[in-house]
Amino acid sequence: MDVTTAVYRRKSVRAFLPTPVSDEAIAELLEKSSRAPSGGNVQPWKIYVVNGDSMTRFREFIGDRKPGRAGYPVYPESLKEPYRTARFQLGEAMYATIGIPREDKPARLRQMAKNFEFFGAPSSIFCYVDRQMGSAQWSDLGMFLQTFMLLATEAGLDTCPQEAWAQYEEAVTEFVGAPAELQLFSGVALGHADTDHPINTLKSQRFPVADFATWV
Repeated sequence: MDVTTAVYRRKSVRAFLPTPVSDEAIAELLEKSSRAPSGGNVQPWKIYVVNGDSMTRFREFIGDRKPGRAGYPVYPESLKEPYRTARFQLGEAMYATIGIPREDKPARLRQMAKNFEFFGAPSSIFCYVDRQMGSAQWSDLGMFLQTFMLLATEAGLDTCPQEAWAQYEEAVTEFVGAPAELQLFSGVALGHADTDHPINTLKSQRFPVADFATWV
């Protein structure tokens, strides 16, 4: 698979099959992903893998926990245009695939809660960064995650990056045993997409190049 194909095939999957993913396959993805760009070769990412028995234990552990405040703003407090509309349209399109109207708030909340079941994925990684690091190193972490997700696509796997897990930083950190100097950025659900589930028909729109690129 070439890079262009992987880029166009990769998407955020929100319904997975229970088909297991081996620790060896995840380790290979992580080893390859470590070649992602990193300013000064700092490599600020710290990854915790939850898979197999640890996934079973984690689901039991997280079951009665309550979300808290994310350790960083996932979105700006007052998201301006055109970003606000792009986010709104994606949400509406996603709920439309599973027949949930805007006024059915309980159903929307139930769907949102599936984030914290990894949408049924059998495997996940949690991505941390040292609290000392600044925005440049967070950018490095983002490049690592994109590399990981594209390599997963090449390997026939599917992913969903989940910043929603930042609301459970205290609980996740307790479970994985991360030291206090690390901050949770996100989880990534990993597995095989349930291709029969309508939510996986969602294809997000992108701004045209003329909207975000300027030739000077």
